Amino acid sequence: MNIKPQLDDLRLFCIVARHRSFAATARELGISKAVVSKRIALLEAAVQEKLFHRTTRNVSLTAQGEIVHQWAQRIVEDVELMGEAISREKAAPRGLLRLCCSTGFGRNRLAPALSELARRFPLLEIQVELLDRPVDLVEEGFQLDIRVGQVREGNVIKRRVARNRRVLCASPGYLERFGTPRSLDELQAHRCIPIRERDQNFGRWELEGPDGPAAIKVSGPLSANNGEIVRQWAIDGHGIILRSTWDVRREIEAGLLRPVLPDYFQQADVWAVYPSRLSVSARVRVCVEFLEEWFAQTGLDAAPS
Repeated sequence: MNIKPQLDDLRLFCIVARHRSFAATARELGISKAVVSKRIALLEAAVQEKLFHRTTRNVSLTAQGEIVHQWAQRIVEDVELMGEAISREKAAPRGLLRLCCSTGFGRNRLAPALSELARRFPLLEIQVELLDRPVDLVEEGFQLDIRVGQVREGNVIKRRVARNRRVLCASPGYLERFGTPRSLDELQAHRCIPIRERDQNFGRWELEGPDGPAAIKVSGPLSANNGEIVRQWAIDGHGIILRSTWDVRREIEAGLLRPVLPDYFQQADVWAVYPSRLSVSARVRVCVEFLEEWFAQTGLDAAPS
């Protein structure tokens, strides 16, 4: 290797790998696609390897590109962490913070909190992506995931920022038509509306009740991967749902939904999840501590500000 890779080119390379597109990378950085292509060519010359397979639609990493990507992510993060470690402005963190969250919680609860975080720390650049699917933080370049429900990975750090639970409910019209279940066995015979969320096994509801944990298989003619859709279908009378209290509180108070089997619930606390190597990041630390404080003061069931 005769030419040393440039740090900015490694950053750009990581963005291309994330988007799998030169054009999308150009749009994010505000530069031309030709500049992106030129800088990737310079990086390939530096490492003396082809890093991407290119087609007319997208790009994908080569085997050598996968190796370079792993090291590039680590190098870029280490340089950023070094800057934070030696900075005298740790009380006012700066730089990019990429985080993700599920759609419903992100729109209705996280967005107001991040608005205040941005006012409090104006040097932070906050990028949020709402994703109703499992996320690989390291592979996809996220520094933080605000997650509702279980955290199953063993290679991450998790910190609870709010307590939460999911409850069963249905519309009065549905219950008048099909009856109100009095037990979990009866619930299994009802039309339920399962959701394909990150932490849930599809069609399997794991609940806690008077006799301890219980798991039941549920089914119905409708399902979705979005909580807002599922909630509306329940209001429309299509079946029973299992949703967070913050998501259905107003509908229950308004009589649009009624609790079902109120002695049963599902723990679904809100967690800040981040790669262990970012535990010293001032940006991550400040955001997590702020969210913990925010939810303690506002409560998940409070109306969004």
